[in-house]
Amino acid sequence: MAQSTTKSYASALYSLITVFFFWGFLAASNGVFIPFCKTHFHLTQFESQLIDFTFYGGYFIGSLILYFVSQLTKVDLLNKIGYKNGIVYGLLISTAGALAMVPAVNNGHFAFILSAFFIVAVGFSLQQTAANPFVVALGPPESGSSRLNFAGGVNNFGGLLGPIVVSIVLFGSSKSSDQSNVSITSVNNLYFILAALFLAVALFYKFSKLPEINSTENVEASTSSNPPLVFITLGFLMVLIANPLEKLTGLSNAYFIYTALAIILLSLIYVLITPKKNPDSWGAMQYPQLVLGMLAIFTYVGVEVTTQSNMGALLKLPAFGGYADSGIKPYISLYWGSLMIGRWTGAISAFSLSKSTKNILTIVVPFIAFGVILLFNHFTGTDVSNLYLYSICVVVLIVAFFMGQEKPTRILMIFGLLGMFAMIVGLLSTGQIAIYAFLSGGLCCSIMWPSIFSLAVAGLGKYTSQGSAFLIMMILGGSIIPPVQGILADTAGIHISYIVPVICFAYITFFAVRVGTELKKQGIDMNQVEAGGGY
Repeated sequence: MAQSTTKSYASALYSLITVFFFWGFLAASNGVFIPFCKTHFHLTQFESQLIDFTFYGGYFIGSLILYFVSQLTKVDLLNKIGYKNGIVYGLLISTAGALAMVPAVNNGHFAFILSAFFIVAVGFSLQQTAANPFVVALGPPESGSSRLNFAGGVNNFGGLLGPIVVSIVLFGSSKSSDQSNVSITSVNNLYFILAALFLAVALFYKFSKLPEINSTENVEASTSSNPPLVFITLGFLMVLIANPLEKLTGLSNAYFIYTALAIILLSLIYVLITPKKNPDSWGAMQYPQLVLGMLAIFTYVGVEVTTQSNMGALLKLPAFGGYADSGIKPYISLYWGSLMIGRWTGAISAFSLSKSTKNILTIVVPFIAFGVILLFNHFTGTDVSNLYLYSICVVVLIVAFFMGQEKPTRILMIFGLLGMFAMIVGLLSTGQIAIYAFLSGGLCCSIMWPSIFSLAVAGLGKYTSQGSAFLIMMILGGSIIPPVQGILADTAGIHISYIVPVICFAYITFFAVRVGTELKKQGIDMNQVEAGGGY
């Protein structure tokens, strides 16, 4: 009986990780779709970044709705409908968004396209909120992190394929360089295919024999944390209406974008420094590590997304190759593949292996993952010879893993510093050196989600579930940071705009140092904290 249960759970896990693939596939393909939209709809760099704004904003709004519904009803909505149904409903919402993209593109109104992206992302938000704890529940708690790392690896595999597949659908052969010949039919076909896949997987889940699993945790009230969340939402909405506000007031939209960012950051700083006279009313936000972690997730997702979202515009510059929209595909693919390299390597520590075996795999696995990236690009007709030198960055990654010694704060600090260094090198150079430097940001980001997540929820006790929900909300960083860099790119130039990732990596490095101090005050030994999770 036990053996049968194990098999059914393994089968459920393999079925479940398909949604992780979709998240990575679509998020990474935005790196190709954004420059296409910029060219096709004659957008500014800021306007093109509104694709990521609405996509990742959908995650935030979806999580926020679930949170406030649970707070008002005192009933965990996801617990009520179950994790399985949560994923099914999320897929159906994403199906509706994908279908809405067809009339949106045909209509030619960019705002309509953004609305369709938002619907897809709201569906992803529900899927993510349900799928992560579902994966953990499919087996012993002590191996939950290894299952999430496995799912995260599939997510990154989707990220590797997304730019390749979308580029072929939009532009045809990788050797084609004229993006002006892209037909609307090609775009329609892309989203018809995605809608069909979303619907097929939803039907599969609905009628499959996945175990019915629900959360058993109670909804914890946190009235004091509601006002900061409202202000963060206002900051998000200010970015959304920045262009209309510019026309209404005559002020530059940059004014509203930077004000929105300030509102979000100051809201979190306010929570951090405000004395907690009634700690329970703050819920999970009474813990400094959680609030610091919320800002760290915000900056991490922001830097992960903005580095590649603005890369299409960078690669069009003569000093960076002068590539057409159709020619950036291998670089966007390599960027997201870099996250796969790091996460596959990071997953090694989740298995019970001898130290010598782990050391060997830490050297071998990154190059296997790099080989997979080159292989898939080669199969699509791409000349990958100019990517070989990126192996130097892979070697640096391996050295960083050995230096990190599987300690979350230490490895997060090392990768944060490497991210800062890589971005600075990119800022001070041009050509292939700068491109490799910016691409290596993907390697630096690879281990950050599980490390930040585990450190932020350490010691939260009964507020762990609520704290996790707050951290998911901070995927909002992927919505806010790219437009901030887009505004800077429009005013100062796309190359210099990469100062934004430098600042993001600097805060993540600060978090790695500061969170250790905060947890020590609570008597938590950082060497015992295990990284887990994956976005």
